[in-house]
Formats: sequence, structure tokens, C-alpha cells
Amino acid sequence: MGEPIQSFKELRVYQSACDLDLQVFLETKAWPREEKYALVDQIRRSSRAIGANLAESWAKRRYPAHFVSKLTDADGELQETMHWLGRATACGYLSPSKEEALTLLCQEIGRKLGKMMQNPESFT
Repeated sequence: MGEPIQSFKELRVYQSACDLDLQVFLETKAWPREEKYALVDQIRRSSRAIGANLAESWAKRRYPAHFVSKLTDADGELQETMHWLGRATACGYLSPSKEEALTLLCQEIGRKLGKMMQNPESFT
């Protein structure tokens, strides 16, 4: 077993969430200007909130119920991001292959969040 995790930044799920939000940011830079205050804002906000909720959950890990609550919030933002990916593809802003790649990353994050929620005592 390795060294104990000292920071939320060391969590692989957090690193994956940051990768997702960067990929979403880069993709949305090319979307139509008329979507700037609609779809672009929504998907950027939800994708960034995943990592933010993970960071907050880490700070609350001494209290298992609060820890799991913030992980649940992160999962909710993840599901919202997946919704917006589907809408962007339907509108023709995102290619189906890029949606698939981002969805696979979302699913990986979701599995990691699920394991954390099922086993919070290993983090608290």
C-alpha cells in the first residue's frame, strides 16, 4: 500500500475530473457565439463543479455523511455534464466520436465516485 493521500489533488478521480473540464473547455471554444450564455455556460459550469465538489468533499471527509453528500453533488454535476454533451451532439456542435470519448471519461469518473460513496470510511 502506498503513502496516504494528503490532498484532494492526489485523488485520481479529481485528476480525471480536471481532465474532463479542460476537454469541455477546449471543445466549447469553437461552439457558436449564440450559445455562449446558454449551452456553453451550462456545460462549463457543470463540468467544473465536479472537481470543486470533490475538493469540498475532501475537506468534509471527517464527517462521512457530509463527505458522501458532496460526492453525490459531484455525481449530480457529472450527470448534468453528460446531458449537455448529448444536447451539444444533437445540435451538431460536438461530433459523435468526441461525445463518445467524453462520455467514456464521464463513466470512468462515475465509477470512481460510486466506489468512494460505497466505501467512505476508507477516506474519512
